[in-house]
Parts: sequence; structure tokens; C-alpha cells
Amino acid sequence: MAAARAVEAETPERAVNVRDTSPMNGSAAAAPDRAVISEHRLRAPSPALRGLVDWYAGYRDAGVPPGYHRGLPSPGLTVIFTLDDKLTIAEHPDPAQPAGSFDTLVGGLHTRPALITHEGRQSGIQLGLSPLGSRVLLGMPAAELAGIDVPGHEVLGRFATEVQDRLRGAVTWDERFATLDQALLARMRLADERARISAEVSRAWQRLLQSGGTTSVADLATETGWSDRHLRARFRAETGLAPKAAARVIRFDRARHILQRRAVAGQALRLADLAASCGYFDQAHLDREFGLLAGCGPTTWVAAEFRNLQVSTDQPLRA
Repeated sequence: MAAARAVEAETPERAVNVRDTSPMNGSAAAAPDRAVISEHRLRAPSPALRGLVDWYAGYRDAGVPPGYHRGLPSPGLTVIFTLDDKLTIAEHPDPAQPAGSFDTLVGGLHTRPALITHEGRQSGIQLGLSPLGSRVLLGMPAAELAGIDVPGHEVLGRFATEVQDRLRGAVTWDERFATLDQALLARMRLADERARISAEVSRAWQRLLQSGGTTSVADLATETGWSDRHLRARFRAETGLAPKAAARVIRFDRARHILQRRAVAGQALRLADLAASCGYFDQAHLDREFGLLAGCGPTTWVAAEFRNLQVSTDQPLRA
């Protein structure tokens, strides 16, 4: 995750939206007579935070039609500081959690999509937080947040409000990203060294990322020196996902980012090729996993999220 995100962060103009949806075209066509603002920035955090925070994404849209988008499962926890309007989540990854609005938000790893809505305005900064950084920066293992969203102050206390105030007082995106670096570095220095995740779980997580989610649990157990059962228990207790579920999310995340890049470039989606290159058995397997993790198939996801793009595909987009 960290390495892949660092590469993407070299293109700060990449459009990013909240809850790791990463839409490519920003927003739908503007309504007549509206002043349109659409700003999206992606930035790598300070090198000192490497392994703890994968990326920062800043976004500000105004004057666009009301809309919604899916917040997809990814290998990172979600931390959001809004800048203007609150973040509205109509459906959480846990369907039992009621809809709500948030000034700041912390969300754990999940295997179901969220549904985020807006009334034509949205702005904030999102952090992609590695589960390896959860103990250090959030003060708890990522497992305690698995599948849920909570207001930032419930996890971060006054830190959430203090950082948000400083971000709102900054004038440029560079100033806001620098503010995050300063705040998180200070928090990291205060963390107890014992808060660090175990070397074995860290190694297993990094191995899954490096392989794109294709390393087997048996191979992970061999590499860590643990039994399969012990690895599964310790891994889940730390991240909130079993190794197999984490591998599914990582594999899906890789596939949908490749799909995203192809759609942006106006290329054929080549779903059979995508399935093979990302470790799926076949295209049908890819379709099923998208249905479970995104709530729809890959072509439907492209059509819904990027409907303004002229996408070339090897099969018709499902409306």
C-alpha cells in the first residue's frame, strides 16, 4: 500500500474523493449559472511517517449538482477532517450503523462499501492510515475500528478539533499538508514504543501488499514462523480482518485502481486481462468480488462513478 500510494502521490492533480472512492472526473457537470470549484490534491506524507500513513488527499467541490458515491474497501483506515460542510454518510459499511454527518471521522478497515452523499458542496482532507500506524497515531489497534465509522473526537480527543481548526485556518493545500505533517509527527513522538505492532503481523501485512493480495495464508505463516491458526488470530486481533479477507481487499483495491487508470485514459477496460493480472480465477470471479466489495460489478461501478467520461470498453457498460 505505502509504495503504491507513493507512486500515485507524484501526480498531485489526481482527483480523489472521501472514503477512498478515488473518482477520476471529480464531479458531474455543473448546474447552469453556478460558480464551480473543483480542487483535488494527493500528497505523500513526511518520509518520517512512512509505514504509518500512506497518503493525504485534499478535496473541495462547490457549485456542482448534489450526488453520491461509494466509499470502497481499501487497505487503509480512513481519517477525515472536513473544511466546510459536514461529511454525510447515508450508509455505513456496517448496515446496522445509522446514517449520520461528521465534522471529523475515523473509519476502520471494511469489506462492504459506504454510501456518501453531498448537496453540491464537499471539502476536507482525508488520510489513508496504514493499520500498522493505528496504535501509534490513534492509540488503539485497527481491529477496534473494523467495519465502523466514528466521530474523530471519540478516538483522537481534542487532537481532532485542534487539527481541524489549524487546517481550516490554512490558506493553501501545501500549508494544510504541512500542518498534518507537523501534527502527526508530534503525535508519533509522544507514542509509547510498546504501541508498535508486532514484527510478525507487520511482516505479513507488508507481504500481502507487496504481492497484491496473492500470497497464501500458508506462505505467510511459514514466513512469520507461526502456525496458520496463530497467524490468523493475531492478524485479525490487530487489523480487524483475517489474512484471507485482507488479501481480498488488497487484491480488489489494486484491480479497481488499474480499472480507474484505464477509464481515465479512455482505454478498453479489458476485464478478462484485469482479472488474470490481479490474481482472480477468471472474469466471473472478478465480477463476484466487485459485487461483494463495491456493491456492483466493475463496469457498473465505472458507469456510476465516472459517467461523464467517454470510456472505451470491450463490453457494454451496464447502466
